Amino acid sequence: TAAKEATQYLLSLGHKTVHHLSIPSWTGKTRRMSGWRSALEQAGVAVPKPLLSGWGAEWGYEMGQKLAQDLKVTALLCGNDDIALGVVRAMHEAGRPVPAEVSIVGFDDVPFARFYTPALTTVRQDFKTLGKVCFAELLSVVGTSRPIQRPGYPEAQLVIRESAGPP
Repeated sequence: TAAKEATQYLLSLGHKTVHHLSIPSWTGKTRRMSGWRSALEQAGVAVPKPLLSGWGAEWGYEMGQKLAQDLKVTALLCGNDDIALGVVRAMHEAGRPVPAEVSIVGFDDVPFARFYTPALTTVRQDFKTLGKVCFAELLSVVGTSRPIQRPGYPEAQLVIRESAGPP
């Protein structure tokens, strides 16, 4: 849902499509990728081939260098904020300013995301509650004599900052 919302946000700014730098998956498909694809399909726009391989800023930088060469690339949804950081740097070095030419949205809202230049638009996740949900699930699998309190699954929230704008 959060990836779909982030993609819809980028499309609402006027981007013709949104490219996706996905976090790796054992199956080749993530929920974030599904949300991204769903938003593009519902909008009736082209669905670019997602890039899927890395977790960190270095991989984001490498992919950003390649994507910077294609002037049709104006919007990117990154699988996490580290990837987004690498892409921002690559775009800067290629002379494609963020967000004037390329909009970038990250995922996770790491504590330093608001200190990037430009401050990163990202999807905030409630990792504390998510950890509690995971721990409750683990307890239900291994069994316990105590009742298990199951917190509700936390909803992610799009945090709009400076790294996304109209094309």
